[in-house]
Amino acid sequence: MKNVFIIICALMLTIGAYGQQFEESVSTTENADKPKVQVGADFAMQFQALEHNADTARLIPLGKGINLPTANLNINAILADGIEVNVTTYLSARHHNEAWVKGGYLLLDKLPFIHSALIDKAMEFLTFKVGVMEINYGDAHFRRSDNGNTIRNPFVGNYITDAFTTAPAFEALYRNNGIILMGAVTSGSLRPSLVTYSAASLKYTPNNTVEALAYYGKVGYDKQITEDFRLRATVSGYHASKNPFGSLYNGDRTGSRFYLVMMRATNSANDVDATANAFTGNWGPGLTNKDNSLMTNLFIKYKGLEFFGTYETLKGTTLSGAAFTFSQYAVEGLYRFGKEEQFLGGVRYNRTKNQTTSSVNRLEISTGWSLTPNILLKAEYVDQNYSNFDVYGGNAGFNGMMVESTISF
Repeated sequence: MKNVFIIICALMLTIGAYGQQFEESVSTTENADKPKVQVGADFAMQFQALEHNADTARLIPLGKGINLPTANLNINAILADGIEVNVTTYLSARHHNEAWVKGGYLLLDKLPFIHSALIDKAMEFLTFKVGVMEINYGDAHFRRSDNGNTIRNPFVGNYITDAFTTAPAFEALYRNNGIILMGAVTSGSLRPSLVTYSAASLKYTPNNTVEALAYYGKVGYDKQITEDFRLRATVSGYHASKNPFGSLYNGDRTGSRFYLVMMRATNSANDVDATANAFTGNWGPGLTNKDNSLMTNLFIKYKGLEFFGTYETLKGTTLSGAAFTFSQYAVEGLYRFGKEEQFLGGVRYNRTKNQTTSSVNRLEISTGWSLTPNILLKAEYVDQNYSNFDVYGGNAGFNGMMVESTISF
């Protein structure tokens, strides 16, 4: 623990902010006679000191030290009044060390090229988003870490069952006096394909992209009721009836924030490959064929006190046709304090169970310091437990300290 304390202090001298945002708007309303480009980046670095155990399975020994730092490159450009384009690239990630494009999309708060007073009036309440993007299912994705972008997450971990994917999509969002209505369509797949091949049957199967489409939406209320009190409540649904590569719960191309936890020792070099085993600590249905998911979220902020809650149900079939049913809930409470609320302390509890007796729960106790609005240092204690998992001989888990520093601009 002495070494952990020394590293925490060292990171505090060099690194660490966090602010809650939900659906976007174009970042400026000024007229643009030519594109106005802004380049930004996200950087994150971790110190991990975790231990794990299992009833009978032999797990690899975990060391203590700095994990692979991660980074994103962000490019935003105002193309015209009310029209913005965004491109994000993962420069370094646990899942892959080379640069990969996360996605790029067009955001429209206005349609100046139509030249219609009626359309201009309607666009006072509408926002359109189209491209390859992080789909807006639920509100939890607004508070999760996304590779180098961890400044929006007051904790280190994302949810155990992680509803996050990037995919080609179109979203239409209506906002008026706190009311939120959103309808969207997506390919439903991180990696859409017009044909698949089965080595087992030696068959090619053409995919009908129209049949594979997934539909999702959101209804809710979000309003700053008083200067000190904000309330947001939403319900989101996702439906895919037939998809050869449904990726809502397997669409993260970066990896979990807990490295190599719960890896069984099989005397193979693969056991210690953080890239090949990028999602340790996560649990969910993986790739899906059918998917009917529902997520309810509640966000309350009163002065420095903040609450965020999630309840989610998942039901469908995997690519092999096996049926799955999951349910998940998460509750977190935060207190932000200091002259500019630059300090935070919080607790999150997350639990997921499936249709059998298996379940996973996680407790995170976090503290953070925003040195500036762009620099955040956070440290947390995490305790995750697995119940009734045959792969571990029954029960298992991991616990310990995580320290994470991040810069976003």
